[in-house]
Amino acid sequence: MTARHRLDGAVSLVAGLTFGAGLVLSGMTQPAKVHGFLHFFGRWDASLAFVMGGAVVVNALAWQLARRRMKPLLAERFSLPARSDLDPKLLAGAGLFGVGWGLGGFCPGPALTSLASGAMQPLVFVLAMLLGLGLTAAWEHRQRAVELGASEGAPEAVPVKQS
Repeated sequence: MTARHRLDGAVSLVAGLTFGAGLVLSGMTQPAKVHGFLHFFGRWDASLAFVMGGAVVVNALAWQLARRRMKPLLAERFSLPARSDLDPKLLAGAGLFGVGWGLGGFCPGPALTSLASGAMQPLVFVLAMLLGLGLTAAWEHRQRAVELGASEGAPEAVPVKQS
């Protein structure tokens, strides 16, 4: 293992531990706290709004610093999304994410962090999340195969003369 790989691993470990600690300290790993935040018309717990607001401020500052750099510290180039449009798959995924967050009280990061607690609820959530990811990947694979089969194996349409 090269020194570069060790440095990348160390930075990833510190970033992951910091993120996990932030999730625990903020209460994001407590489904009851998340449900309280999502309960707008009852006893709304606004504390997670401050967590999100803090995350937005930190990200905005980091983004401004990053824009001034030619390249990241530990990579050859920035890895930015190529698309900026909102397609139906993105909107459907965001909707499913919101429903899952509201029903389960977890989103992926806090659920994975909560696995360390040994509780059954995060385990069930993560298993359901993995099942959903697997089903989605299988469906997309099947869709691509159908599209390829239709474009490669189908004879081209020949115009028919109308009399």
